[in-house]
Amino acid sequence: MNTAYWNLEDHSAEAVNGIWQLGAIVAIPAGQSVVRGGTIPYRPDALATRNENRAKWPAADPEAKCYMLGVPRVTYHNMPFQIFQADAPSRRAAAPGVDGGDLLMVYPFAAAHRVIYMTDRSELPVDSWMGKSNGAWDGDVLVVTTKWQNGQSWLDRAGNHASNQLTVTERFRLLGANHLQYEATLDDPQTYTRPWTIEMPLYRVIDQQTQLLEHKCVPFADGLLYQDLIKKDRK
Repeated sequence: MNTAYWNLEDHSAEAVNGIWQLGAIVAIPAGQSVVRGGTIPYRPDALATRNENRAKWPAADPEAKCYMLGVPRVTYHNMPFQIFQADAPSRRAAAPGVDGGDLLMVYPFAAAHRVIYMTDRSELPVDSWMGKSNGAWDGDVLVVTTKWQNGQSWLDRAGNHASNQLTVTERFRLLGANHLQYEATLDDPQTYTRPWTIEMPLYRVIDQQTQLLEHKCVPFADGLLYQDLIKKDRK
């Protein structure tokens, strides 16, 4: 229910250059910042990279190429997601090799998902698009720490970004039957001068017979990813 997936910071409505044929359909809507304090505290070189990313949007955006969105972008993308929670070991006999109480978050875009590991604290052997998420309960708040992302994701369509040194600490707090309060603190000394936080409410979809519909977008990105090969083939 916000425009964070367009731009985490304050932004005006504007046209998208280069695809004028679609007119107002693809215009960027104005939005208010979800960053605590208003702006992202970039290091000067990282800000220059952000500006370069923005100038090359949309073709340079990993979303346009159907890559998994990474954390935290996947949470406030403009498609809903679903949370599943396993029974705790005290309520059932855990299967061999399975830790009870883990959570699973499932996302339509690029058929992405992530496990929130509640007891497994092992490190990933290699960075990945979604990294590894470890969870813990702080009272009634779910605290999720995500590391080992590959640094190739963007945070929104405005070119905001982080490196593979990023640590994301998310806090999910139940406000009521249909609302969560969401916070995510991003700590990446290679990119930012200090840790910073985004915050927003998440609204439960309450439509009857709601279900997630996979958006396996690979075929839609072929023309962008392989345009040089397509042009050669046409010749």
